Amino acid sequence: QVRLVESGGGLVQAGGSLRLSCTTSGRTFSSISMGWFRQAPGKDREFVAAISRSGATTNYRNSVKGRFTISRDNFKNTVDLQMNSLKPEDTAVYYCAARLDSDYGSWDSWGQGTQVTVSS
Repeated sequence: QVRLVESGGGLVQAGGSLRLSCTTSGRTFSSISMGWFRQAPGKDREFVAAISRSGATTNYRNSVKGRFTISRDNFKNTVDLQMNSLKPEDTAVYYCAARLDSDYGSWDSWGQGTQVTVSS
């Protein structure tokens, strides 16, 4: 089992930036592909971004392309989500997720979430 702990959420004005970080433990980090999801009030959880085990491949939902960047540090066992040009519609609880031994398929572990609020 992988333990995930997010940090870095907060309140920011529209157009501002935040950097989320997720620290992992319990499994060799390089064997885990990582992702970020978010859930706004009254809405389903949605995919935001993912990065492969090697870090060579990234994927983003269309609405965040060009504004968000996912990255990983296989020495520090962390995955970050740099969020720029934030919009009020980015407001949500952001969750870190881990997928064991694969770059595809379902997600195996989730963090507890961190709140991001973007004011207009």
